[in-house]
Amino acid sequence: MSRKQDILTLPHDELEAKQLQGVKETIVACYENVPFYKQLFDEAGFDPYKVESLADLKDAPFTTKQDLRDNYPYKLFAVPMSEVKEIHMSSGTMGVATVGGYTQKDLETWGECFARGIIYANGDQNDIVHVCYGYGLFTGGLGAHYGGLWMDSTVIPMSAGNTERQIKVLKEMGSTILCCTPSYAMHIADTALEMGLDPAKDFHLRAGIHGAEPFSDNFRADLEKKLNYKVLDVYGLTETMGPGVAIECWEQDGLHLAEDHFYAEIIDPETGEVLPDGEWGELVLTTVDREASPVVRYRTRDITRIIPGQCACGRTHRRIDRLHGRTDDMLIIRGVNVFPSQIEDVMKTVPELSSWYQVELSTVDHLDRVTLKVELEPDYQFDEIAAIERLQKDVESKLKSALSVGLKVKIVEPKSIPRSEGKAKRVVDLREGVK
Repeated sequence: MSRKQDILTLPHDELEAKQLQGVKETIVACYENVPFYKQLFDEAGFDPYKVESLADLKDAPFTTKQDLRDNYPYKLFAVPMSEVKEIHMSSGTMGVATVGGYTQKDLETWGECFARGIIYANGDQNDIVHVCYGYGLFTGGLGAHYGGLWMDSTVIPMSAGNTERQIKVLKEMGSTILCCTPSYAMHIADTALEMGLDPAKDFHLRAGIHGAEPFSDNFRADLEKKLNYKVLDVYGLTETMGPGVAIECWEQDGLHLAEDHFYAEIIDPETGEVLPDGEWGELVLTTVDREASPVVRYRTRDITRIIPGQCACGRTHRRIDRLHGRTDDMLIIRGVNVFPSQIEDVMKTVPELSSWYQVELSTVDHLDRVTLKVELEPDYQFDEIAAIERLQKDVESKLKSALSVGLKVKIVEPKSIPRSEGKAKRVVDLREGVK
């Protein structure tokens, strides 16, 4: 515990020195042990032995998800398979899966990183960590599990699904920290209410560590009210480790990067130029000490920024802002770039609407159409169709003003949009020729 607290408040110049040493070792290990990186560096004219500062890393070429797919399954591993103790991979729903390998040291690092979220939630060995992220090849379940074990907390490995049983355990076994996707936490809360329970009183939760999908401030506030706890956002991705790369503290003012294990840059996604702190762009990560699957300048496609200044909590690790969207889930509507998070920002200004929505892409007369389906808040009841139509027009007007492009809005009944035990499906593509 004490060594963890020490690293979280390490003066930043000492932290940067630690990062530099790790980055230098990582790029040399990649060059000497992974043929892909040797070819990539040589073709770019990048000499891994001449890096003398963190700023020098900007001369290194980027790594992309396609590079990981092209080298499936093990060609990017930097150690012999005999040293790889665990393997995780992405779902591969958009093509070939990306694979991550872990040595024993990598697994310990992963647990340590997620355990910081428990510390940020003012937790310790006395907490009962209820994990209902999915276990298996998905990194969520085991990442949270290892974090709980690293903290010497009690871990309940529920995995996803069987919501009524989740509720029974939450009520009867004293779980204090809930780890799952935010949409599944909401599904648990709503199901408990439907069962006649009051989760704010019947559960014992103090905090939720929720990630794997974006959620709005409005959604967070609703979730916190229903479960009477504090929601902390967690960020991670299979390509660099899993959940724990960055986690919010109790201040809820950005996610603290685990900078002793990851070096972060923000780049202009079009030019690749490194941007200064405070400017929005694409997050690029380099692993500092990962052994099995190191990555150099991995383009995450996630849009965020480095928040300038130090957090009020006193911890020195820099913070990234909550994700603004992705460069690859961006919607282009009549030439205008639109992120789902921008749609959420408008929705939360309309009290009659809930946090549940889907963006539906379809084809009408051979042209793309975008329809926002959003649920009515259960507390609001409209007896007249005309009232719903007026509300739809009002929301369409707000969206056009905010996005500079028109969207068709369809308000639907509460609970009519499918819930998921994992990530919420926010964009549904029904266009002709799209599989």
